[in-house]
Order: sequence, then C-alpha cells, then structure tokens
Amino acid sequence: MKDTMVELEKFDNMQVIKKDRENQRVKRELEQCKIEHKATLPPPTVPPRRCGLGQMVNVVGPRTYSITVYSTSYPYGAWGRDAKPAPGDENKYWLVMLTSSNVYGHYVRQYSTLSTLLLGIGPKDTYISSSNPTTNTIQGPNMVMYANVLYYNCYNTYSVCQFNMTTRAISTVALPSDTGYNNKFPFAHLGTTYSYTDMDFVTDESGVYVIYATTSNFGNVIISKVETSNPPVLGQTWKTSLYKMTATNTFMVCGVLYATRYLDKETEQIFYSYDTKTKEERYDLKINIKKMQTNIEFLNYDPRDHLLYVYSDAYIVTYELIFQ
Repeated sequence: MKDTMVELEKFDNMQVIKKDRENQRVKRELEQCKIEHKATLPPPTVPPRRCGLGQMVNVVGPRTYSITVYSTSYPYGAWGRDAKPAPGDENKYWLVMLTSSNVYGHYVRQYSTLSTLLLGIGPKDTYISSSNPTTNTIQGPNMVMYANVLYYNCYNTYSVCQFNMTTRAISTVALPSDTGYNNKFPFAHLGTTYSYTDMDFVTDESGVYVIYATTSNFGNVIISKVETSNPPVLGQTWKTSLYKMTATNTFMVCGVLYATRYLDKETEQIFYSYDTKTKEERYDLKINIKKMQTNIEFLNYDPRDHLLYVYSDAYIVTYELIFQ
C-alpha cells in the first residue's frame, strides 16, 4: 500500500510538472501572438537625407495591366524603363521575352512610349546574339536597364553580364564561385519554383545591385552593389539571413531591400526588409500586392516614378508604392 502511495505521489508530481511546462509553453505562444498581432513597428523608415520618401506603407494598383503583342506565348519575361536614361530617352520602355524554353533571351525590344508598347507600334529590336542560347545571352527573367546598359545573368555561368545597347559590347564580372546558378537557388514557394531566377537584379536611387545566394552563406540572400563601370565590378556586399528559396522576388528602395512571398493566387506579400545602411532585418512586414495573374516572374522598382514594374504570366503590370 505504501509503495502504491509513493507511486501515486510521483505520478501526481510528474503531472504537475508537465502541466506547468504546458502552461509556460502556452504563455510564451500567447505572448508571441500578441507581439505579432500588435505589429506596432512601422516598416523601415528612410531618413530624408537618403531619399526623402519616408516609409513605404502600401502598394496600390495595378496602374497598368496589359498583354503584350506576343499574347500569352511567353510566360517568362521582363520590362520597364531605364533607371538612368540618356537625355531624350526618358519616355522609352524596354521589353525582353524569354523566347527559348521560357529560360533564354537574346534580344531587347524597345518602344518610344508606354502607348506604343501597349499597342505594339514601332518596336526597335537590339540583338545580343543571332542564336539563343549562346555565350553571354540572357538566362532567367531577372534583369534591369541602367544608363542604356542591360544587366542580367549570363548564360550558363555565375557571372553578371553588362550589355551596352548602343555599341552592343558585352562585359562581365563573376560572382563568388559558390554562387547558385542554373536553378540551384531560385525564387520559389511551396507550390513551385521560378526557373532560373538564381540571380535578381534591382535598381534604386543609387544604382544597380545583384541579389544571389551562395552555398557558403547557406543559400541565404546576398546583396552586392554593381559598380556600373566598363567592365562592371562588384562593390559593397551585405549578407542576410533570408533563405532565398522562401522568397518569390526582391526589389530595392533607397538602399532597403524588400522581399515578397506567395500567399495565394490573388495575393503576393512584401514580408521582409534589409536596410543596407543600418543592417537591420525585419520579417514582420505585411504589405499585400493584389495580383492579376497567379505568378510574378519579374518585379523591379523604378526610382524615377516610384512604380513597381511586374511581368506576370505574360502580362505587364505596374503598381504604385505609397510612402508617408
């Protein structure tokens, strides 16, 4: 009988300890929920001395939503404006379709205005090469134009290509040798991966950056400034804790990198930021983008008009960023 009582006491004590641990766990989870629910911290504030835009608080639109002259033939592509145009080229728009296997492109199409782009009138094509794909042609949908030069992932390498639209000269600069390419660290979500998006190129008020991941940084996002000399060189570099394959796209505003994720067929969400000045990382941003198509293959910020330029399942779309 005595042994039974001892055993019962031990059992009761264990139950009390287990219950106490469970209560502590629930309490911790409740506190975490309160913190996430309150989310009182605003998105990273951009000091006036840097851009004067204030903090990004919303994305509205779409402002533009159209199919191109290619209809739905090419679900992967990119488009936008030159972030630093030559005098007289301020109104030009560029468009690149990945015409081979939804992965490779070899020419850039330009239009004099947005209206001519939407109507498909008077395009000017500039060829990187007559064949596709081949050395130094475009691989993947992520690219930007800056000062009449297209920056993109060179075919089948871990290098940045710089294509001069006037001279058609190509220069390159290699990223670290363990940089992911050929679908090693693409943008992705649980339902899919976005083919050959290992490298992303973004523009902001200060120039061009390349976004990528390396095995030595565990597949996490790395940001490198691309100095737009000829040939280009890699400038300052920042390492983040954001695993690249949990994001669907990135863009940069005033030195702050933002990343998006797939919520559902109707909504993409800006959830993450990294401030290159303060090195502050945030995972609690919840700025939604209303999608017109299921997937966003390309997204970039234009510092001239504060619009996001999006290529989404063969449609070209723009959204306006709201600051306060």
